[in-house]
Amino acid sequence: MNRIKELRKATGYTQSKLAEKLNVSRTTVTMWETGNHGPDVDTLKQLAEIFGTTVDYIVGSSDRANVSSNKVIRIPVLGSVPAGIPLEAIEDIIDWEEIPQSLASGEKEYFALQVEGDSMYPDYLPGDIVIVQKTPVCASGDDCVVYVNGYDATLKQVRLDEKHGTLTIVPKNPSYPPRTFSREEIQSLPVTIAGVVVELRRKVGRK
Repeated sequence: MNRIKELRKATGYTQSKLAEKLNVSRTTVTMWETGNHGPDVDTLKQLAEIFGTTVDYIVGSSDRANVSSNKVIRIPVLGSVPAGIPLEAIEDIIDWEEIPQSLASGEKEYFALQVEGDSMYPDYLPGDIVIVQKTPVCASGDDCVVYVNGYDATLKQVRLDEKHGTLTIVPKNPSYPPRTFSREEIQSLPVTIAGVVVELRRKVGRK
């Protein structure tokens, strides 16, 4: 017995992505999962590290997962975040990112979004990946993924005026004007928060 298939699914890997990470073919992964062929010792060690468990657990000789405290989980990188669609139902997945499992403690949910356009330049560049905690609330000054008019979400800084009940979305690029919504507009349009940016990831060599 081996647990490669269940561990792969639990950590969000497709056969193709796992094969790419291990530099093997997808057919090889399929053979491991069906038991027609097994990975060698070095590959088993790599799998244990990827899945955050032990070789003994993978091959079925132990029922103790002994999950490492450094275990990571994979979250989807989305090209867009359509309003009203649960994250798990969004099909516009363009890649995957890894975050520490400890970050997702409790009921916290995360997704990643690929930045488009230059409205948040120079802090965010087209092609950057932002890690977003899914939440309907934020603090004034947070960079957030915001829904306006029920369209796809946009990345902007959010400023809240509790006294007047207004919400302003502010581009970092001065070429774009901020937009302020009244209390009534927030309710009627509506304007809602999809999540708060917690991390920016940029590929090496990009400016």
